[in-house]
Amino acid sequence: MSRIGKKPITLVKGVTASISSANELKVKGPKGELAQNIDRDIIIKIEGDQLTVERPTDQIRHRALHGLYRSLVANMVTGVTTGFKRELELVGVGYRAAVTGQTIDLALGFSHNIIFELPKEIKASATAEKGQNPRIILESNDKQLLGAVAAKLRSLRKPEPYKGKGVRYSDEIVRRKAGKSAGK
Repeated sequence: MSRIGKKPITLVKGVTASISSANELKVKGPKGELAQNIDRDIIIKIEGDQLTVERPTDQIRHRALHGLYRSLVANMVTGVTTGFKRELELVGVGYRAAVTGQTIDLALGFSHNIIFELPKEIKASATAEKGQNPRIILESNDKQLLGAVAAKLRSLRKPEPYKGKGVRYSDEIVRRKAGKSAGK
């Protein structure tokens, strides 16, 4: 039995969950509403303030989906109650970011600035304090979308191993390599 899959999900006060006939789970809370299509074989039961995910058999496919959907539903419940946050750090001379509405203007050492359009579900802010690297803070109630947008921003200029320049997550550790002179 899946250790993750069999754990019940507690619905906090103010959060409601409902399953439609098309096997779509909707979760509403103070931070918004999220929907997720559930595989037809996976069973979700709502009993009071508890949500449980069950599988019909011990087939490999059902075992794989059991833990997956439990994690997705738990992330939905967390998202509509507290939300998620991701911080990106711009390391490099002249690297900066400016947020206006749903667009981010990035100067990443190219000959031109990069204009990045954000989805409407994500809120962004940029900070630039003296003596520290500029930061972009992304917030959303959808963990999947937030991770995808953060990964896309990071891919615009990945951190390189020699000087460590690039866009990185604030908790990321970049392994540094020694340059040419280290071999002599």
